[in-house]
This record gives sequence, structure tokens and C-alpha cells, in this order.
Amino acid sequence: MGPGREGGFRRIEDGHGRTAVMSLEIRKVGIIGAGQMGNGIAQVCAQAGIDVMLNDLSEDRIQAGVAAIEGNLSKLVQKGSMDEADRRKALQRVQPAPSYADFASCDIVIEAATENEEVKRKIFTQLCPSLKPDAMVASNTSSISITRLASVTDRPERFIGIHFMNPVPRMQLVELIRGIATEDPTFEAAKAFIDRLGKTVTVAEDFPAFIVNRILLPMINEAIYTLYEGVGSVDAIDTAMRLGANHPMGPLQLADFIGLDTCLSVMQVLHEGLADSKYRPCPLLVKYVEAGWLGRKTRRGFYDYRGEKPMPTR
Repeated sequence: MGPGREGGFRRIEDGHGRTAVMSLEIRKVGIIGAGQMGNGIAQVCAQAGIDVMLNDLSEDRIQAGVAAIEGNLSKLVQKGSMDEADRRKALQRVQPAPSYADFASCDIVIEAATENEEVKRKIFTQLCPSLKPDAMVASNTSSISITRLASVTDRPERFIGIHFMNPVPRMQLVELIRGIATEDPTFEAAKAFIDRLGKTVTVAEDFPAFIVNRILLPMINEAIYTLYEGVGSVDAIDTAMRLGANHPMGPLQLADFIGLDTCLSVMQVLHEGLADSKYRPCPLLVKYVEAGWLGRKTRRGFYDYRGEKPMPTR
């Protein structure tokens, strides 16, 4: 048996009658979701010389995502971190993908939609018929089971969790999470892809919230309980953790940055998935989300961002 292909994964002989499956090289990336996470992933891919197809629910959202990338790249030019020619080249690598059919030539499609399992499952069910047989599929989920998400696709062996941190261009870490069916070539291709982006990989098992959010979100939830129980004000809690624990920002400020709806979703996944009362979402977090006070993106959360300077809301 000579050199051949198994889907898009190359199958070669090692000279001793044994064969090995070589991982797929990722040259074109599709991204579903042009919001803060999706456009951040698109930006770092484009800067690394990888072509990107960017999708969202409407062309207006896609254009807003492209505009955000353009603004971020322009800031890098102003700071002297990038020259104008490279900015233009990176921007040209990002193309709109109004339909999943536009992903037909992509080597991998990364879902970066809202942190809701039902939404994600629907996306993957609709997406897979548009992909070439060897294409990989990934989720940027911060908490949901990779095995469960993979089960609704036609390629669970080529499905993997690739969890970027927010904001993607600045944060160094990416969590890689294998589902029960994820095969070695998929993992190796994803790892090589992250290396090409200049990020550091940490490998997490497929347990609720993985590593970073398993530790970070309960801390944020506890800070909200501390506020809820009147132990300290918003300002007191954030100042205490910035100056007392040397955190770059306080937990309530960080919650606003992440989005309180996302914080609540992760805590619900932890609470339901691990069945431990210590992960119960704080009632005050639930109340803020019910009020539509989701943090910076809605201009109100634990801080009010509608004025010149953020002001605590409690």
C-alpha cells in the first residue's frame, strides 16, 4: 500500500510495513460567531497567515466583526507592533461567510456562538452537511461537554474543544479538550494550529468547565455571594482582590468583562454536571441576568458604564 489519503488525513507507510495517519494541515478556518470571541479568533488566525471565513446570523453582525478586527489591527499599527502592509494583508485574509455553504473549502470550522448547549447542537447539526469529508469541527465552549456536542455531528472523531481565552489577541493560553471519540490526528492537527498562532496549549479532560473556568468562575461566584451577603461593596471586593491578591482586575469587574450571562451559564453547567451545592449560582447573579444587566456589553452590570467613568451599581 503506497501513500494514500484517509479523508483529508494522509496515510503513509513507515518502511516497515506499518502505517500511520498524519494529521491534517489547517490552511483555511471557518468561524461561526463574529462577536468578541469569534472576531478575536479570526484576527489571530489572519495575523498568522491563515485564511478565515467569518459567519454570523446576519451580514450586519459579520461586518461589525470585521470592523472590530480592522480597529484592533489599526491600534497595533499605531503602537508600532505591526506595519501597515501587514495590517492590510491580515485584513484581506478575513472574508465574510453569510452561509454555512461558504465553509465548503475550510479545513476546520470553529464554533464561537453563545454559551448555550441547545444553540450549539443546532449549529453543528446544520453545519456538517456543508463541510468536506475530512474537515475538522471545533467548539470554543468554555464549559459544555465536548463528547455531547460531538455526538450530534457526523464526525465525532474529528471534533475537538479549542477554548480560547478572552480577549483572544492578548491572552496566551488555549485549552484543548478531547471528547471520548476524538482521534489522535485531530488532536495533533489542533495542537499544531494553536502553535502556529503563537499560543500555549494546556490539555484538559472533558469535565464541566475544564480547567480555567472550573477554578475561575466559582471564585467570581463567591465574590458575588460576598456582595450579596453584604460582606463588602463592589468597590471594596474588587479593591481587596486587586491589592490583596495581586489580581490584575477585581472579580466583579472581570465578571462584567466576561458577561454575566456567560458567568451564569458556566455556573449552571458546573452545578448540574457535578451535582455539588458549592457550585450553586448566587441568586444576585441570577437577578442581574434577569434584569438584562450583563456587564460591559449592555453597559450595566456590577458597574454602570453609561457615564465617563464606570460606577458601582451596589
